[in-house]
Amino acid sequence: MQSKIFHRPIIVAIGFAIIGVSLHSGVSAMDASAEAAKLTKVDPITLAHIRDAAMRSDWAWQQLAKLTDEIGPRLSGSPQLTAAQTQVANTMRSLGAYVTLQAAKVPHWVRGEERAELIEYPGKPTGMSQTLRLTALGGSSATPAVGLSARVVVVHDFDELKTRAKELRGNIVLFESRFDQRLADDGYASDAYEQAGAYRFNGPSAAQALGAAAALVRSIGGANFRLPHTGATVWKDGQSPIPAAALAAEDADLIERLAASGPVTMKLLLTPQTLADADSNNVIADWPGREKPGEYVVVSGHLDSWDLATGATDDGVGVIGAAAVLEVLRQLDLHPRRTIRFVAWTNEENGGRGSKAYFKSVDGKLETQIAAIESDDGAGRSLGIAAAVTKDSLELLQPVLEALRPIGATVFSQKDDELGADIAPLQKAGVPGFAPLVDTRHYFDYHHTAADTLDKVDPESFKTQVATMAVLAYYLAELPEPLQRFRISP
Repeated sequence: MQSKIFHRPIIVAIGFAIIGVSLHSGVSAMDASAEAAKLTKVDPITLAHIRDAAMRSDWAWQQLAKLTDEIGPRLSGSPQLTAAQTQVANTMRSLGAYVTLQAAKVPHWVRGEERAELIEYPGKPTGMSQTLRLTALGGSSATPAVGLSARVVVVHDFDELKTRAKELRGNIVLFESRFDQRLADDGYASDAYEQAGAYRFNGPSAAQALGAAAALVRSIGGANFRLPHTGATVWKDGQSPIPAAALAAEDADLIERLAASGPVTMKLLLTPQTLADADSNNVIADWPGREKPGEYVVVSGHLDSWDLATGATDDGVGVIGAAAVLEVLRQLDLHPRRTIRFVAWTNEENGGRGSKAYFKSVDGKLETQIAAIESDDGAGRSLGIAAAVTKDSLELLQPVLEALRPIGATVFSQKDDELGADIAPLQKAGVPGFAPLVDTRHYFDYHHTAADTLDKVDPESFKTQVATMAVLAYYLAELPEPLQRFRISP
Protein backbone atom coordinates (compact mmCIF):
# COMPACT_ATOMS: atom_id res chain seq x y z
CA MET A 1 0.00 0.00 0.00
CA GLN A 2 1.46 3.29 -1.07
CA SER A 3 0.23 6.87 -0.72
CA LYS A 4 -3.29 5.77 -1.35
CA ILE A 5 -6.03 8.21 -0.30
CA PHE A 6 -8.69 6.96 2.06
CA HIS A 7 -12.07 8.46 2.79
CA ARG A 8 -14.83 7.79 5.25
CA PRO A 9 -17.78 5.86 3.83
CA ILE A 10 -20.94 7.57 2.77
CA ILE A 11 -22.93 4.70 4.24
CA VAL A 12 -21.81 2.06 6.70
CA ALA A 13 -24.47 -0.38 7.78
CA ILE A 14 -24.74 -3.74 9.46
CA GLY A 15 -26.68 -6.50 7.78
CA PHE A 16 -28.91 -5.25 5.02
CA ALA A 17 -29.98 -1.76 6.06
CA ILE A 18 -28.08 -0.48 3.06
CA ILE A 19 -30.58 -1.86 0.60
CA GLY A 20 -33.23 0.33 -0.95
CA VAL A 21 -35.92 -1.65 0.86
CA SER A 22 -37.68 0.25 3.60
CA LEU A 23 -37.06 -1.67 6.82
CA HIS A 24 -40.39 -0.48 8.26
CA SER A 25 -42.32 -1.73 5.24
CA GLY A 26 -42.51 -5.29 6.52
CA VAL A 27 -40.15 -6.64 3.89
CA SER A 28 -37.41 -8.72 5.49
CA ALA A 29 -33.79 -8.66 4.38
CA MET A 30 -33.98 -12.29 3.31
CA ASP A 31 -37.18 -11.65 1.33
CA ALA A 32 -35.48 -8.71 -0.36
CA SER A 33 -32.48 -10.89 -1.11
CA ALA A 34 -34.71 -13.51 -2.70
CA GLU A 35 -36.35 -10.85 -4.86
CA ALA A 36 -32.95 -9.50 -5.89
CA ALA A 37 -31.79 -13.00 -6.75
CA LYS A 38 -34.79 -13.43 -9.06
CA LEU A 39 -34.08 -10.08 -10.67
CA THR A 40 -30.39 -10.80 -11.21
CA LYS A 41 -30.83 -14.49 -12.09
CA VAL A 42 -27.78 -15.44 -10.04
CA ASP A 43 -28.32 -18.71 -8.19
CA PRO A 44 -27.91 -18.19 -4.41
CA ILE A 45 -27.03 -21.86 -3.96
CA THR A 46 -24.07 -21.41 -6.28
CA LEU A 47 -22.94 -18.41 -4.25
CA ALA A 48 -23.13 -20.52 -1.09
CA HIS A 49 -21.07 -23.26 -2.73
CA ILE A 50 -18.41 -20.70 -3.68
CA ARG A 51 -18.29 -19.34 -0.13
CA ASP A 52 -18.00 -22.81 1.38
CA ALA A 53 -15.33 -23.93 -1.06
CA ALA A 54 -13.23 -20.87 -0.21
CA MET A 55 -13.61 -21.47 3.51
CA ARG A 56 -12.56 -25.13 3.19
CA SER A 57 -9.52 -24.55 1.01
CA ASP A 58 -5.94 -24.14 2.23
CA TRP A 59 -4.70 -23.32 -1.26
CA ALA A 60 -4.33 -19.58 -0.65
CA TRP A 61 -2.40 -20.10 2.59
CA GLN A 62 -0.04 -22.56 0.88
CA GLN A 63 0.58 -20.17 -2.00
CA LEU A 64 1.18 -17.24 0.36
CA ALA A 65 3.72 -19.29 2.31
CA LYS A 66 5.42 -20.24 -0.95
CA LEU A 67 5.60 -16.61 -2.07
CA THR A 68 6.87 -15.18 1.20
CA ASP A 69 9.16 -18.04 2.24
CA GLU A 70 10.74 -18.89 -1.11
CA ILE A 71 11.03 -15.40 -2.60
CA GLY A 72 10.69 -12.89 0.24
CA PRO A 73 10.80 -9.11 -0.32
CA ARG A 74 9.72 -7.95 -3.79
CA LEU A 75 10.65 -4.33 -4.38
CA SER A 76 10.20 -2.98 -7.91
CA GLY A 77 13.28 -3.55 -10.04
CA SER A 78 14.53 -6.42 -7.89
CA PRO A 79 15.22 -9.97 -9.09
CA GLN A 80 12.86 -11.14 -6.34
CA LEU A 81 9.90 -9.37 -7.95
CA THR A 82 10.76 -10.92 -11.30
CA ALA A 83 10.93 -14.35 -9.67
CA ALA A 84 7.58 -13.75 -7.98
CA GLN A 85 5.98 -12.83 -11.30
CA THR A 86 7.26 -16.07 -12.81
CA GLN A 87 6.02 -18.06 -9.81
CA VAL A 88 2.54 -16.54 -9.90
CA ALA A 89 2.26 -16.86 -13.69
CA ASN A 90 3.16 -20.57 -13.53
CA THR A 91 0.71 -21.13 -10.69
CA MET A 92 -2.14 -19.52 -12.63
CA ARG A 93 -1.31 -21.56 -15.72
CA SER A 94 -1.54 -24.70 -13.60
CA LEU A 95 -5.13 -23.74 -12.77
CA GLY A 96 -6.00 -23.59 -16.45
CA ALA A 97 -6.19 -19.82 -16.71
CA TYR A 98 -5.02 -17.96 -19.79
CA VAL A 99 -1.94 -16.03 -18.65
CA THR A 100 -0.27 -12.99 -20.19
CA LEU A 101 2.53 -10.76 -18.94
CA GLN A 102 1.92 -7.05 -19.47
CA ALA A 103 5.15 -5.10 -19.68
CA ALA A 104 5.81 -1.99 -17.62
CA LYS A 105 8.97 0.00 -16.90
CA VAL A 106 9.31 0.55 -13.17
CA PRO A 107 11.50 2.67 -10.89
CA HIS A 108 14.58 0.93 -9.54
CA TRP A 109 15.47 2.38 -6.16
CA VAL A 110 17.92 0.39 -4.04
CA ARG A 111 18.32 0.74 -0.28
CA GLY A 112 21.86 1.02 1.00
CA GLU A 113 23.45 1.48 4.39
CA GLU A 114 21.40 3.41 6.94
CA ARG A 115 22.70 4.62 10.29
CA ALA A 116 21.98 7.48 12.64
CA GLU A 117 23.29 8.55 16.01
CA LEU A 118 22.85 11.52 18.31
CA ILE A 119 26.28 13.05 18.80
CA GLU A 120 25.40 16.22 20.73
CA TYR A 121 22.45 16.90 23.01
CA PRO A 122 21.71 18.46 26.40
CA GLY A 123 23.15 16.40 29.25
CA LYS A 124 25.25 14.12 27.03
CA PRO A 125 28.17 12.55 28.91
CA THR A 126 31.55 13.15 27.29
CA GLY A 127 32.55 10.55 24.72
CA MET A 128 29.09 9.04 24.34
CA SER A 129 26.48 8.94 21.55
CA GLN A 130 23.08 7.30 21.10
CA THR A 131 22.27 5.00 18.17
CA LEU A 132 18.86 5.43 16.55
CA ARG A 133 16.64 3.05 14.56
CA LEU A 134 15.60 4.37 11.18
CA THR A 135 15.05 3.33 7.57
CA ALA A 136 15.33 5.31 4.35
CA LEU A 137 12.15 6.31 2.53
CA GLY A 138 11.68 5.21 -1.05
CA GLY A 139 12.96 7.96 -3.29
CA SER A 140 15.47 9.25 -0.74
CA SER A 141 18.83 10.46 -1.96
CA ALA A 142 22.13 9.64 -0.27
CA THR A 143 24.06 11.61 2.29
CA PRO A 144 27.76 12.29 1.67
CA ALA A 145 29.81 9.11 2.03
CA VAL A 146 31.14 10.29 5.39
CA GLY A 147 27.64 11.07 6.60
CA LEU A 148 25.83 14.29 7.40
CA SER A 149 26.14 15.95 10.81
CA ALA A 150 23.59 18.67 11.52
CA ARG A 151 21.19 20.05 14.07
CA VAL A 152 17.73 18.46 14.24
CA VAL A 153 14.79 20.87 14.07
CA VAL A 154 11.60 19.26 15.40
CA VAL A 155 8.29 20.38 13.90
CA HIS A 156 4.80 19.01 14.35
CA ASP A 157 3.01 20.21 11.22
CA PHE A 158 3.48 22.15 8.01
CA ASP A 159 2.49 25.44 9.61
CA GLU A 160 5.28 25.10 12.16
CA LEU A 161 7.67 24.17 9.37
CA LYS A 162 6.94 27.49 7.65
CA THR A 163 7.13 29.43 10.92
CA ARG A 164 10.61 28.07 11.60
CA ALA A 165 11.85 28.35 8.02
CA LYS A 166 14.88 30.47 9.00
CA GLU A 167 16.19 27.62 11.19
CA LEU A 168 16.03 24.94 8.52
CA ARG A 169 18.79 25.72 6.02
CA GLY A 170 21.53 23.11 6.27
CA ASN A 171 19.79 21.30 9.12
CA ILE A 172 17.77 18.10 9.51
CA VAL A 173 13.99 18.44 9.90
CA LEU A 174 12.08 15.91 12.00
CA PHE A 175 8.32 15.76 11.46
CA GLU A 176 6.92 14.55 14.77
CA SER A 177 3.35 13.68 13.74
CA ARG A 178 1.71 10.78 15.53
CA PHE A 179 -0.43 7.98 14.13
CA ASP A 180 -3.75 8.20 15.99
CA GLN A 181 -4.38 4.65 17.20
CA ARG A 182 -7.66 5.81 18.73
CA LEU A 183 -9.03 6.27 15.22
CA ALA A 184 -7.76 2.85 14.23
CA ASP A 185 -9.38 1.24 17.26
CA ASP A 186 -12.70 2.79 16.26
CA GLY A 187 -12.51 1.46 12.70
CA TYR A 188 -10.82 4.43 11.01
CA ALA A 189 -7.27 3.13 10.61
CA SER A 190 -7.10 4.41 7.05
CA ASP A 191 -7.97 7.92 8.17
CA ALA A 192 -5.23 7.76 10.80
CA TYR A 193 -2.79 6.62 8.13
CA GLU A 194 -3.80 9.39 5.76
CA GLN A 195 -3.40 12.06 8.44
CA ALA A 196 0.04 10.98 9.66
CA GLY A 197 1.09 9.90 6.19
CA ALA A 198 0.87 13.43 4.82
CA TYR A 199 4.23 14.13 6.44
CA ARG A 200 5.89 11.08 4.91
CA PHE A 201 4.43 11.70 1.46
CA ASN A 202 5.04 15.45 1.30
CA GLY A 203 7.20 16.43 4.29
CA PRO A 204 10.65 15.84 2.77
CA SER A 205 9.69 17.80 -0.35
CA ALA A 206 8.46 20.73 1.77
CA ALA A 207 11.63 20.61 3.88
CA GLN A 208 13.87 20.58 0.81
CA ALA A 209 12.07 23.62 -0.59
CA LEU A 210 13.03 25.54 2.55
CA GLY A 211 16.69 24.55 2.41
CA ALA A 212 16.82 21.57 4.78
CA ALA A 213 19.73 19.18 4.31
CA ALA A 214 17.69 16.09 5.20
CA ALA A 215 14.22 15.16 6.46
CA LEU A 216 13.03 12.59 8.96
CA VAL A 217 9.49 11.52 9.81
CA ARG A 218 8.09 9.72 12.79
CA SER A 219 7.13 6.23 11.59
CA ILE A 220 3.48 5.75 10.66
CA GLY A 221 2.09 2.95 12.79
CA GLY A 222 0.09 2.17 15.87
CA ALA A 223 2.28 -0.26 17.79
CA ASN A 224 5.60 1.10 18.98
CA PHE A 225 8.07 -1.77 18.89
CA ARG A 226 10.98 0.46 17.86
CA LEU A 227 10.28 -0.63 14.29
CA PRO A 228 10.87 1.99 11.58
CA HIS A 229 8.18 1.99 8.86
CA THR A 230 9.38 2.73 5.33
CA GLY A 231 7.29 3.95 2.39
CA ALA A 232 7.48 6.23 -0.59
CA THR A 233 7.96 9.96 -0.43
CA VAL A 234 7.02 12.30 -3.26
CA TRP A 235 9.17 14.95 -4.91
CA LYS A 236 7.90 17.74 -7.10
CA ASP A 237 8.83 17.78 -10.76
CA GLY A 238 12.36 19.10 -11.15
CA GLN A 239 13.05 18.96 -7.42
CA SER A 240 16.36 17.46 -6.26
CA PRO A 241 15.70 14.83 -3.56
CA ILE A 242 17.38 15.10 -0.17
CA PRO A 243 18.13 12.27 2.25
CA ALA A 244 14.86 11.19 3.86
CA ALA A 245 14.11 8.49 6.41
CA ALA A 246 11.55 7.26 8.93
CA LEU A 247 12.56 7.08 12.58
CA ALA A 248 11.21 4.51 15.00
CA ALA A 249 8.50 6.23 17.04
CA GLU A 250 10.44 5.85 20.28
CA ASP A 251 13.50 7.55 18.79
CA ALA A 252 11.42 10.41 17.40
CA ASP A 253 10.04 10.92 20.90
CA LEU A 254 13.55 10.82 22.36
CA ILE A 255 14.72 13.59 20.06
CA GLU A 256 11.66 15.70 20.83
CA ARG A 257 12.29 15.43 24.57
CA LEU A 258 15.98 16.27 24.25
CA ALA A 259 15.31 19.17 21.88
CA ALA A 260 12.99 20.73 24.43
CA SER A 261 16.08 21.34 26.58
CA GLY A 262 18.49 22.53 23.88
CA PRO A 263 20.12 21.83 20.51
CA VAL A 264 20.35 18.22 19.29
CA THR A 265 22.88 17.18 16.64
CA MET A 266 22.61 14.01 14.59
CA LYS A 267 25.04 12.19 12.36
CA LEU A 268 23.09 10.58 9.53
CA LEU A 269 24.34 8.10 6.92
CA LEU A 270 22.09 6.93 4.07
CA THR A 271 23.44 5.39 0.86
CA PRO A 272 20.44 4.55 -1.39
CA GLN A 273 20.72 4.64 -5.17
CA THR A 274 18.21 5.41 -7.90
CA LEU A 275 19.11 3.28 -10.91
CA ALA A 276 17.73 3.22 -14.44
CA ASP A 277 14.13 2.09 -14.79
CA ALA A 278 13.77 -1.69 -14.87
CA ASP A 279 11.63 -4.08 -16.91
CA SER A 280 8.67 -5.54 -15.05
CA ASN A 281 5.21 -6.99 -15.68
CA ASN A 282 1.67 -7.18 -14.50
CA VAL A 283 0.66 -10.84 -14.36
CA ILE A 284 -2.79 -11.23 -15.93
CA ALA A 285 -4.72 -14.50 -15.75
CA ASP A 286 -8.14 -14.81 -17.40
CA TRP A 287 -10.82 -17.29 -16.37
CA PRO A 288 -12.94 -17.17 -19.56
CA GLY A 289 -16.60 -16.31 -19.41
CA ARG A 290 -19.03 -18.74 -21.00
CA GLU A 291 -21.18 -16.13 -22.78
CA LYS A 292 -19.32 -12.81 -22.81
CA PRO A 293 -15.60 -13.62 -22.69
CA GLY A 294 -14.71 -10.14 -23.94
CA GLU A 295 -16.14 -8.49 -20.82
CA TYR A 296 -14.03 -8.52 -17.65
CA VAL A 297 -14.43 -8.38 -13.90
CA VAL A 298 -10.99 -7.60 -12.49
CA VAL A 299 -9.96 -9.13 -9.17
CA SER A 300 -6.54 -8.06 -8.01
CA GLY A 301 -3.77 -7.26 -5.54
CA HIS A 302 -0.24 -5.96 -5.92
CA LEU A 303 2.70 -8.35 -6.08
CA ASP A 304 5.48 -5.91 -5.26
CA SER A 305 6.38 -5.14 -1.66
CA TRP A 306 8.85 -3.09 0.29
CA ASP A 307 12.27 -4.60 0.85
CA LEU A 308 12.41 -4.78 4.64
CA ALA A 309 10.32 -7.95 4.97
CA THR A 310 8.40 -10.54 2.97
CA GLY A 311 5.30 -8.41 2.39
CA ALA A 312 2.88 -11.00 3.76
CA THR A 313 0.15 -8.52 4.69
CA ASP A 314 1.11 -5.82 2.15
CA ASP A 315 0.15 -7.19 -0.19
CA GLY A 316 0.76 -10.93 -0.22
CA VAL A 317 -2.66 -11.56 1.28
CA GLY A 318 -4.34 -9.37 -1.32
CA VAL A 319 -2.65 -10.71 -4.42
CA ILE A 320 -2.79 -14.37 -3.41
CA GLY A 321 -6.34 -13.97 -2.13
CA ALA A 322 -7.33 -12.60 -5.53
CA ALA A 323 -5.55 -15.48 -7.28
CA ALA A 324 -7.48 -17.91 -5.06
CA VAL A 325 -10.74 -16.70 -6.61
CA LEU A 326 -9.81 -18.55 -9.78
CA GLU A 327 -8.77 -21.63 -7.80
CA VAL A 328 -12.19 -21.75 -6.10
CA LEU A 329 -13.95 -21.54 -9.47
CA ARG A 330 -11.69 -24.30 -10.80
CA GLN A 331 -12.64 -26.50 -7.85
CA LEU A 332 -16.31 -26.07 -8.63
CA ASP A 333 -15.89 -26.09 -12.43
CA LEU A 334 -17.69 -22.76 -12.68
CA HIS A 335 -17.41 -20.27 -15.52
CA PRO A 336 -19.64 -17.20 -15.11
CA ARG A 337 -21.10 -15.26 -18.02
CA ARG A 338 -18.13 -12.90 -18.17
CA THR A 339 -14.40 -13.41 -17.82
CA ILE A 340 -12.91 -12.99 -14.38
CA ARG A 341 -9.50 -11.40 -14.82
CA PHE A 342 -6.92 -11.79 -12.09
CA VAL A 343 -4.23 -9.09 -12.07
CA ALA A 344 -1.06 -9.16 -9.96
CA TRP A 345 -0.03 -5.52 -10.17
CA THR A 346 3.58 -4.44 -10.35
CA ASN A 347 4.99 -1.28 -8.73
CA GLU A 348 2.09 -0.27 -6.54
CA GLU A 349 4.35 0.75 -3.69
CA ASN A 350 6.57 3.35 -5.34
CA GLY A 351 5.22 4.46 -8.66
CA GLY A 352 1.98 2.86 -9.81
CA ARG A 353 3.45 2.04 -13.20
CA GLY A 354 1.60 -1.29 -13.43
CA SER A 355 -1.83 0.28 -13.07
CA LYS A 356 -0.90 2.93 -15.61
CA ALA A 357 0.15 0.26 -18.13
CA TYR A 358 -3.09 -1.64 -17.65
CA PHE A 359 -5.26 1.45 -18.01
CA LYS A 360 -3.45 2.42 -21.18
CA SER A 361 -4.16 -1.05 -22.59
CA VAL A 362 -7.93 -0.75 -22.02
CA ASP A 363 -8.39 2.96 -22.62
CA GLY A 364 -10.65 3.30 -25.63
CA LYS A 365 -12.46 0.05 -24.80
CA LEU A 366 -13.46 0.73 -21.23
CA GLU A 367 -16.89 -0.73 -21.87
CA THR A 368 -15.21 -4.14 -21.59
CA GLN A 369 -14.21 -3.42 -17.98
CA ILE A 370 -17.33 -4.30 -16.03
CA ALA A 371 -16.06 -4.01 -12.45
CA ALA A 372 -12.76 -3.90 -10.59
CA ILE A 373 -11.88 -5.40 -7.20
CA GLU A 374 -8.64 -4.77 -5.33
CA SER A 375 -7.53 -6.17 -1.98
CA ASP A 376 -4.82 -4.11 -0.27
CA ASP A 377 -5.87 -3.50 3.32
CA GLY A 378 -4.03 -6.21 5.20
CA ALA A 379 -4.83 -9.61 6.62
CA GLY A 380 -7.77 -8.84 8.92
CA ARG A 381 -11.05 -10.73 8.93
CA SER A 382 -13.49 -9.76 6.21
CA LEU A 383 -16.35 -7.67 7.56
CA GLY A 384 -18.12 -7.23 4.24
CA ILE A 385 -17.70 -5.15 1.11
CA ALA A 386 -16.65 -1.61 0.24
CA ALA A 387 -18.12 -0.42 -3.04
CA ALA A 388 -18.06 2.69 -5.19
CA VAL A 389 -21.35 2.23 -7.04
CA THR A 390 -24.57 4.07 -7.72
CA LYS A 391 -27.41 3.97 -5.22
CA ASP A 392 -29.48 2.07 -7.76
CA SER A 393 -26.87 -0.70 -7.71
CA LEU A 394 -27.19 -1.32 -3.97
CA GLU A 395 -30.23 -3.57 -4.07
CA LEU A 396 -28.65 -5.70 -6.78
CA LEU A 397 -25.74 -6.47 -4.43
CA GLN A 398 -27.91 -7.78 -1.61
CA PRO A 399 -27.56 -11.48 -2.57
CA VAL A 400 -23.78 -11.16 -2.12
CA LEU A 401 -24.16 -10.06 1.48
CA GLU A 402 -26.76 -12.75 2.08
CA ALA A 403 -24.31 -15.38 0.82
CA LEU A 404 -21.60 -13.99 3.12
CA ARG A 405 -23.84 -13.85 6.20
CA PRO A 406 -22.63 -17.23 7.62
CA ILE A 407 -19.03 -15.93 7.81
CA GLY A 408 -20.06 -12.62 9.34
CA ALA A 409 -19.16 -10.45 6.34
CA THR A 410 -22.38 -8.45 6.43
CA VAL A 411 -21.21 -4.83 6.44
CA PHE A 412 -21.61 -2.71 3.35
CA SER A 413 -19.65 0.51 2.94
CA GLN A 414 -20.66 2.72 0.02
CA LYS A 415 -17.88 5.08 -1.01
CA ASP A 416 -17.29 7.81 -3.53
CA ASP A 417 -13.56 7.42 -3.95
CA GLU A 418 -10.81 5.01 -4.86
CA LEU A 419 -10.84 1.55 -3.32
CA GLY A 420 -7.32 0.64 -4.36
CA ALA A 421 -4.41 2.55 -5.81
CA ASP A 422 -4.22 0.23 -8.82
CA ILE A 423 -7.90 0.26 -9.76
CA ALA A 424 -8.24 4.00 -9.18
CA PRO A 425 -7.68 4.88 -12.89
CA LEU A 426 -10.50 2.51 -13.84
CA GLN A 427 -12.77 3.97 -11.18
CA LYS A 428 -12.06 7.50 -12.36
CA ALA A 429 -13.20 6.38 -15.80
CA GLY A 430 -16.49 5.08 -14.44
CA VAL A 431 -15.81 1.42 -13.69
CA PRO A 432 -17.58 0.31 -10.48
CA GLY A 433 -14.95 -0.40 -7.82
CA PHE A 434 -14.90 -2.84 -4.91
CA ALA A 435 -12.68 -4.06 -2.07
CA PRO A 436 -13.09 -6.49 0.80
CA LEU A 437 -13.94 -4.47 3.90
CA VAL A 438 -11.56 -5.85 6.51
CA ASP A 439 -10.59 -5.35 10.14
CA THR A 440 -7.66 -2.91 9.94
CA ARG A 441 -7.34 -2.02 13.62
CA HIS A 442 -3.83 -3.48 13.79
CA TYR A 443 -2.83 -3.44 10.12
CA PHE A 444 -0.48 -0.50 10.62
CA ASP A 445 1.34 -2.11 13.54
CA TYR A 446 3.68 -3.86 11.08
CA HIS A 447 2.92 -2.02 7.84
CA HIS A 448 6.08 -1.37 5.77
CA THR A 449 8.33 -2.79 8.51
CA ALA A 450 10.73 -5.70 8.87
CA ALA A 451 7.97 -7.51 10.76
CA ASP A 452 5.52 -7.84 7.83
CA THR A 453 5.92 -11.61 7.75
CA LEU A 454 3.74 -14.69 7.36
CA ASP A 455 3.17 -15.17 11.10
CA LYS A 456 1.07 -11.98 11.08
CA VAL A 457 -1.55 -13.67 8.89
CA ASP A 458 -4.34 -15.67 10.51
CA PRO A 459 -5.33 -18.48 8.09
CA GLU A 460 -9.02 -18.37 8.99
CA SER A 461 -9.27 -14.61 8.55
CA PHE A 462 -7.49 -14.99 5.23
CA LYS A 463 -10.13 -17.49 4.10
CA THR A 464 -12.89 -14.97 4.80
CA GLN A 465 -11.22 -12.51 2.44
CA VAL A 466 -10.97 -15.15 -0.29
CA ALA A 467 -14.62 -16.09 0.20
CA THR A 468 -15.69 -12.44 -0.01
CA MET A 469 -13.80 -11.80 -3.23
CA ALA A 470 -14.83 -15.09 -4.81
CA VAL A 471 -18.55 -14.62 -4.15
CA LEU A 472 -18.42 -10.99 -5.24
CA ALA A 473 -16.37 -11.58 -8.40
CA TYR A 474 -18.55 -14.48 -9.55
CA TYR A 475 -21.73 -12.53 -8.84
CA LEU A 476 -20.60 -9.47 -10.78
CA ALA A 477 -19.47 -11.64 -13.70
CA GLU A 478 -22.73 -13.62 -13.70
CA LEU A 479 -25.18 -10.67 -13.68
CA PRO A 480 -27.30 -10.55 -16.86
CA GLU A 481 -26.52 -6.85 -17.21
CA PRO A 482 -23.54 -4.92 -15.80
CA LEU A 483 -23.95 -2.53 -12.91
CA GLN A 484 -24.38 1.13 -13.78
CA ARG A 485 -21.20 3.06 -14.35
CA PHE A 486 -20.00 5.16 -11.43
CA ARG A 487 -17.31 7.79 -11.84
CA ILE A 488 -15.67 8.61 -8.50
CA SER A 489 -15.28 12.23 -7.47
CA PRO A 490 -12.03 13.96 -8.50
